[in-house]
Amino acid sequence: MSLLTLKNIYFSVAQFPLLDYVNFEIQPKERIALIGRNGEGKSTLLKILAQVIPPDAGEILKPSYLRVARLAQELPLPDGITVYEAVAQGLTDLSDLLVRYHHLISQTEGHDDAWMNQLHEVQQKIEQLGGWQIQQRIDRIIQDLTLPENAKMSDLSGGWRRRVALAQALIQEPDILLLDEPTNHLDLTAIEWLEKMLLNYPKTIIFITHDRALLRKLATRIVELDRGKITSYPPDYSEYLARKEQALIEEQRHQALFDKKLSDEEQWIRQGVKARRTRNEGRVRALKALREERKLRRTIKDKPTFETNEPLTGGKMVVQAKNISFGYSEDKPIIKDFSFNIQRGDKIAIVGENGKGKTTLVKLLIGALEPTKGTVKQSPTNQVAFFDQNREHLDKESTVMANVAEGDDQIEIQGRKKHVIGYLGDFLFSPNKCRTLVKTLSGGEQNRLMLAKLFARSANILVLDEPTNDLDIESLDVLEDLLLNYQGTVIIISHDREFIDNIATHCIAFDANGNIDINVGGYSDWLNRQPSLEKKPKVESPKQAATATPREAPKSDSKAKKLSFNEQRELAELPAIIEKLEEDIKKIEELMCMGDFYSKSKEEIAKITSSLDDLKNKLHVAFSRWEELDAKSN
Repeated sequence: MSLLTLKNIYFSVAQFPLLDYVNFEIQPKERIALIGRNGEGKSTLLKILAQVIPPDAGEILKPSYLRVARLAQELPLPDGITVYEAVAQGLTDLSDLLVRYHHLISQTEGHDDAWMNQLHEVQQKIEQLGGWQIQQRIDRIIQDLTLPENAKMSDLSGGWRRRVALAQALIQEPDILLLDEPTNHLDLTAIEWLEKMLLNYPKTIIFITHDRALLRKLATRIVELDRGKITSYPPDYSEYLARKEQALIEEQRHQALFDKKLSDEEQWIRQGVKARRTRNEGRVRALKALREERKLRRTIKDKPTFETNEPLTGGKMVVQAKNISFGYSEDKPIIKDFSFNIQRGDKIAIVGENGKGKTTLVKLLIGALEPTKGTVKQSPTNQVAFFDQNREHLDKESTVMANVAEGDDQIEIQGRKKHVIGYLGDFLFSPNKCRTLVKTLSGGEQNRLMLAKLFARSANILVLDEPTNDLDIESLDVLEDLLLNYQGTVIIISHDREFIDNIATHCIAFDANGNIDINVGGYSDWLNRQPSLEKKPKVESPKQAATATPREAPKSDSKAKKLSFNEQRELAELPAIIEKLEEDIKKIEELMCMGDFYSKSKEEIAKITSSLDDLKNKLHVAFSRWEELDAKSN
């Protein structure tokens, strides 16, 4: 029996409806990934499910006891209440009592009889409503999200307020939990905690996300909203892509047959006399119906086609950082004794918890900050183009076209002149949209505009600070292809694990203790190396730290490091072994994400879990051996 059913739901705000008589059933304990292009109506659908807005037509069938909670894209207001009070607002009946209790026990003085009486009264009321379990739930969620419970909301950044909004939704433990881009503004540690929590959530979840790693790990069903219609797919994202491509091919074939029939009928009607005969009136009416059907056809939008200027010519070495340190106070350095060389063509991902120093490190590397110790040498040909997640480089009071053209109606891209409206069309901006003010754009549209502005510049270093926020998955795929083929240097700060894995040649990771690891590969490669890293002795000097990557390792006597024939063969075979192990691990993890996995017997679950642990151990050993032989061969 379904938890909630949408029956013939219709909702429209423009020429075409966002929801075109949609029918949709939600089952218990599902984890549904809702995907679709920006502007298709995904957030609107969640609002209708939460009954924040009513549909224009149709029914929502659900039992009266059903609880639905929604995490909206909008952040909580930065007002003067505390974090604890804001989280408690997620509860209706108990919030005032729990906030009052929290205030009383937070008092450090004035514990007189009146205080005791108030405390006793509040405790009794909470107990009568079964609120102590909820009190523990609030404390647990605040602790899990590392929220500063006594801090004022007005003092928090957007990222921290995002965490508070998440806590407000989780605290209700609803029957259906609706999450609209839950990973936006969260760091990787918080995302991994969220992922584990949602996997263990005992009820139904519907989530909108551009994070493909979260989608692959979490979804038991993929639901796509496309041109007003809903289609369900299996949870395997790769299978979804294959089925979607086949469905589009079939749609194009059907439309071609329809257009051929319409063309034939239009030629017939032009004959005039035959068409006006009485016995052909039915054919004329059929032609009118065909014309009306063609008029109402909603063709799929074109994909964006991002294009960038070729990077400026220059030497191979782009940046040389040697033993750099930086801190806003001498006793608390943010960066300490860091050394790294960046070469032309490198794709560097910088990851770590919020506030650890990722943006500071980027500014040091591109010369926007001077280190307090050490040196940073820049190539004289360096030109940096910067993507700012806060979009401060956009003039919100100017038009889309003015932000890119900067006083001209032509831009030069790939050595040729192009009209700015044509260039912006590649980023899915219509001519009318090009003339609108930036402040009227959605978050995804503003991100695409930032990319258009960035790629129109001539530069050899692209710095991208959270470029994936608010972009749909299709735009992410196009952005990935562009960056993979970009001949210059790319530095990325991102929480999107699959984006990093697909792009990065190096991963600079800030760990929980503030240490910085330099690794070849993406985020998953760094995670897989953690057990082997923990067994290695700590780096004893800045000079040794500078040799953290194979590129920077000093060459020694080639005879002493020459590989034997067997070692050469082993080194050649290891990449294939590692790839096979990763594929096997992925298959098991996808199996464990299926909705019916935990309905298996305990013995079978234990066997599969043990097999996964064994494969991961083998992968760690293979990575360690590959690093050992690779270093020895250089």
